[in-house]
Amino acid sequence: MLKAARDAGADEAEALVVSATATGIDVRAGKLEHAERAAGIEIGLRVMIGGRQASVSAADHSQDSIDTMARRAVAMAQAAPVDDSLGLADLDQLATHRDASGLALFDPGAEPDPATLQDLALRAEAAALAVSGVSTVESASASYSQRETWLALSNGFEGGHRRSQNAISCTAISGAGTGMERDHAGEGRIWAEDMPSPEDIGQLAGQRAVDRTGARKPPTGSFPILYDERISSGLIGHLLSAVNGTNIVRGSSWLRDAMDMQVLPTGITLREDPHLPRMSASRMFDAEGLPTTARDIVADGALRGWTLDLATARKLGLQSTASAVRGLTGGPQPGSSNIVMTEGSVSRDDLISQMGRGLLVTSLLGATINPTTGDYSRGAAGFWIENGQISHPVNECTIAGNLRDMLLRLIPANDARDWRSVRVPSLLVEGMTVAGA
Repeated sequence: MLKAARDAGADEAEALVVSATATGIDVRAGKLEHAERAAGIEIGLRVMIGGRQASVSAADHSQDSIDTMARRAVAMAQAAPVDDSLGLADLDQLATHRDASGLALFDPGAEPDPATLQDLALRAEAAALAVSGVSTVESASASYSQRETWLALSNGFEGGHRRSQNAISCTAISGAGTGMERDHAGEGRIWAEDMPSPEDIGQLAGQRAVDRTGARKPPTGSFPILYDERISSGLIGHLLSAVNGTNIVRGSSWLRDAMDMQVLPTGITLREDPHLPRMSASRMFDAEGLPTTARDIVADGALRGWTLDLATARKLGLQSTASAVRGLTGGPQPGSSNIVMTEGSVSRDDLISQMGRGLLVTSLLGATINPTTGDYSRGAAGFWIENGQISHPVNECTIAGNLRDMLLRLIPANDARDWRSVRVPSLLVEGMTVAGA
């Protein structure tokens, strides 16, 4: 691909190859409902000519297809607008250590066959149905996939990562008619030996669905809100989006003027660590061949850095944070790897007791987020807290606030899960608006 790009007239080029296989099994009512097997090799090519770029991809990797791709990409780039920030890394910027074996991103054990996956899904379903109060299981599934990527750049860089993934999920339903409630549990790990049992997953899905029986709207007013660990990473995800270099360059971030200012409470650090073993987001180098390293995005509550690829760094007069990610189509963009947030010293139950009266949120749906101002509004469901204890399930409500104010007031629990790529505990936020009954 690189040779074809040069022959077609490209100044610089990058080629990406993705080879992947995946098997997924869905069961329902004790029987196989759906089975799928996918396998293939796809290729992507980006070319640059005088500050212009274009990208193309294909599933056909014959020489004729590659030559056609290169000619098409060059023709497209010649008609594209000029962007002086485009360009590959200098040779002295490239990662020299590219062996990812120490990250243990691939389980070398035997790939599970469809019969094994079906058994895992059936066991999860049976465990959910065994929970008293579960009326049916909407779906239970098990899957396995492996994916190998190889990146080659015209500046001489070559490298790749090989990854595997095991997953089991279950969605259970309690009640009947208009009183039906649904909830879910799912787990994914690189290594099969790290997976919880399908019985644990099914039982958790069933118990969550039963716990939601009799949900009703909460009162309207200003209350503390506790984001359960299941969904708290989404709140921190809004901060990560706000410090993404693409949004900073556009001036569309509510944190665009906040560098070195307090954005989280004192004592809280938000650390990116791309080198955590057995984590699906880990990597030795980014999508532009730069070496990755751990860094503090927020340190002691203060914002310390944007998330940058080469292009956004050049626009801002800064250095890339080796945060480039990319797919087969389009150029690199900034993206984060594993995120670890400082935990608190108390449990989720302690925070429930501390909040007195308010809302424990376990699921979110829909969103109205103003990326420029940080104004926040989301549909929510969970449990009402009264006198420091869970009182009853709630649904059909909206929670609202301003992200900058919310994040400055949060209190973390100590229940973050080690296996999450965004490792965030339950978070208590004081004084948000709840719109219910």
